[in-house]
Amino acid sequence: MLCYLEFSGGLGRRVGLALVALAGAAVLASCDPSRVYEENTDLKSPSGDAYVWDVQQRPTFTFTIADTTARYDVYFNVRNAADYGFYNLYLKHTLTGPNGRPAGPALLHQMVLMDPKTGQPRGAGAGDIFDHQFLALPHQHFAKPGTYKLTLEQYMRQNQLPGIMAVGVRVAKEGGK
Repeated sequence: MLCYLEFSGGLGRRVGLALVALAGAAVLASCDPSRVYEENTDLKSPSGDAYVWDVQQRPTFTFTIADTTARYDVYFNVRNAADYGFYNLYLKHTLTGPNGRPAGPALLHQMVLMDPKTGQPRGAGAGDIFDHQFLALPHQHFAKPGTYKLTLEQYMRQNQLPGIMAVGVRVAKEGGK
């Protein structure tokens, strides 16, 4: 794509150049050739309370793998509020292959959201909201091309888990975050 832009001198030229730079940065930020899939799901309780992960709620993420010769890194995304009551989050994942059968055993993961000693939140934060991306399945090989489903379930010792705002999955070709 070829663009021709003409700016007159002074303030108009500076504003125009700033807009071109901003647009270029936005385009570059949206390009991620290693990403195969990424989606996040906001959580709420069965009664409609926002930011509560109920034990019965099991978000499922569906993605397609075409290249079976490549290795992939699978990340779990977690967004939590600063008032989340624990320093960690246990979750279990189940991966289902294109044939509808489990593609490996269900695995339990521990994700540390806050420093266990100081209680200081980890992850990228703005105010009282923190985002985390955990490498859950490194060097994953998908044996068959097709559609896979990855289901997440919270595995804490309480049915309602307030403070977990969203969870998600990112699948990227190995080496690209």
